Amino acid sequence: MPFETRPLRQSDYNYFPSTCPIVIDNGGSAFRIGWAGESDPRITFRNVVQRPRHKATGETVTIVGDHDPALMKYFDCTRSFQRSAFDGDVVYQFEIMEYILDYGFERMGADGPEVDHPVLITECACNPVQSRAKLAELLFETYGVPSVAFGVDAAFSYVYNQQLGICDRDGIAICSGFSTSHAFPMVSGEPVFEACCRTNIGGYHVTDYLKQLLSLKYPNHVSSITWEKVEELKMEHCCVALDYFSEAKVFQKGAKEAEEKMRCWQLPWVPPPSEEPPSEEELARKAAIKEKQGQRLREMAAAKRSSRILELENEFQGLEFLLQQLENVQESDIASFLSRTGYVSRQEIESALARVTQSLRKARGEQTEIEEKMEPSTSEKYPLIDLPDNMLSPEQLKEKKRQLFLKTTTEGRQRAKQKKFEEELERERQNQQDEEKRSENPELYLQQLRAKHKELSEKVEQRKRLKTNGSHTNGNNNISGAVGRGERLNAAQRERMRLLTTAAFDRGKGEDTFGAREEDWQLYKLMSKDNDDDDEGPDENEVELNRITCRLQEIDPTFVAKSDVGSVVATEIPRLRPLTKEDFQIILGVERFRCPEVLFQPNMIGIDQAGLDEMAGISIRRLPSKGDRLERSISNSIFLTGGSCLFPGMVERVEAGIRKIRPFELPIRVVRASDPILDAWRGAAAVAAAPCFQMQTFSRQDFYEKGEDWLRRYCLRYTL
Repeated sequence: MPFETRPLRQSDYNYFPSTCPIVIDNGGSAFRIGWAGESDPRITFRNVVQRPRHKATGETVTIVGDHDPALMKYFDCTRSFQRSAFDGDVVYQFEIMEYILDYGFERMGADGPEVDHPVLITECACNPVQSRAKLAELLFETYGVPSVAFGVDAAFSYVYNQQLGICDRDGIAICSGFSTSHAFPMVSGEPVFEACCRTNIGGYHVTDYLKQLLSLKYPNHVSSITWEKVEELKMEHCCVALDYFSEAKVFQKGAKEAEEKMRCWQLPWVPPPSEEPPSEEELARKAAIKEKQGQRLREMAAAKRSSRILELENEFQGLEFLLQQLENVQESDIASFLSRTGYVSRQEIESALARVTQSLRKARGEQTEIEEKMEPSTSEKYPLIDLPDNMLSPEQLKEKKRQLFLKTTTEGRQRAKQKKFEEELERERQNQQDEEKRSENPELYLQQLRAKHKELSEKVEQRKRLKTNGSHTNGNNNISGAVGRGERLNAAQRERMRLLTTAAFDRGKGEDTFGAREEDWQLYKLMSKDNDDDDEGPDENEVELNRITCRLQEIDPTFVAKSDVGSVVATEIPRLRPLTKEDFQIILGVERFRCPEVLFQPNMIGIDQAGLDEMAGISIRRLPSKGDRLERSISNSIFLTGGSCLFPGMVERVEAGIRKIRPFELPIRVVRASDPILDAWRGAAAVAAAPCFQMQTFSRQDFYEKGEDWLRRYCLRYTL
């Protein structure tokens, strides 16, 4: 809920007499301060302190309570975080508590060196005496308070609602606060703290659990799931289920009833702009740009073609000039002339001239002439191959090696070309035969083709399986199961493995003499030689299977190869869709009642303690004096207070839980405070306004004279 503040002016502060007490509700979540006898506190703010640095000046500032998010952009908050003075519900950081009291008294108008008003401040049930003593010392020494009184917030709330007629003089007060929950009996309007029961569970744990669930459910929106927003969602949508497990089953089944109980939180979302079809002006503009780019590319291609033609013409003229000079050279000087030009023979120059002429015609766009020329003989093309080495010079020996290499590669290319040509002829012949069979009986042909495809597929799969697993089983008659490494090797690999094992075994017996004998090198050759047939390439079955697969894909539109199925699935997985409004919605379903359930089952978040309903039974059993009349009166006035009691269904759930652990037909009545959040301060203000309140406070002199032992026994009487 938003906090409202009503600061006092200095004139208002001076208006109240010095005997008018200041009432402080020092809660773990909020700090409330006001005057005794009033109906509402004057100032309310969050009980936290933050000390960031100013980005411009570097000065550290102290921010108490709430802050304006628009102003926080001027401060560096990366190294500072909000700190509380509480550990659970006990004050232990008194430096932070001093900042909070400074801010509270200043907003009340106490700008002087001392606060000359008695102070009534709330605390938790069974507060440690060390915390009470430190806080009293802080109020006496720092602020000069004349007198101090301490009281339990839940008892103040019970007394205030007792005056309103909501609860009786005898009953149980169950206070579920920010970080802890307490339950203690009230007998004749006074608390019995000997029977108090405490559980370290409260509204903080409910909010934190809801934040964790939403962050895990919507990881893409973690930045939007802030603590403040989750707190707001908790107070607005969460509720307590009367039967948790039956409600969980409703959401597990996903029935229509579960959909009605869901709540939706819509995050800010801006729909993407719709793409409108381009106008005629835009299409004309794009066409003009495209035409301009095409014209530029054509000009670049024309310039490049002109440059290429010029280069080829220069080369053509150079080769013609070289042939003319070669005609004027004598027969004895031809070898030396050719060595200077870089050519070996006249035939090489003529072939180069023919290639340049062909390239020049192609560059000019002229139609090339296909001339069938007789291939020169091997002796003319490679004249140095048949000559012995002793008749050749060193340069000619190098040229001979080059001619041998050229001859080998040329013959290899010719053989491959011839083989490919023969394969194409064979494929065309088979296709022609298949087409004739298909024309005779299409259905029979397709049936035979599918049967042959299935047969070849099984053979290929069996061959691959044998290559992988071996041809033997592992002794367990498990062909497709796990096998040893020896069964995955073929015969040649197993033989090499045996030789390696034998050599290693012989080496370990004594001195290593491997390599001293000729047989060792023969063994090395055997181990190094690879006679596997894995690199032979695909066999005839695989080639035929590929051909039949292609044929089936051409004539049968319903046929899908096995390799195509995986590719279709793989291409469908990474499909992306545009984000819609539903992608920016956070749905509160089972989280609505799962998070408040931790107040009754703390073990859901790893806290092995009692829930709120069990705490009431424990508190009744701890009563020092029991009786049927007292138990009946106490069970007839079970009072709920605290911020965590605001959940819808809390009263019914506590009553159902207590009815299970109390005797049969015992009257049980559970009531909730008129205002579970402010009734603690209002009760404290009413007690502080009573005439007998001044007699229950203690001064600085009493504190220092009587010591902590007296402060431990100090107890405020909650009578109005």
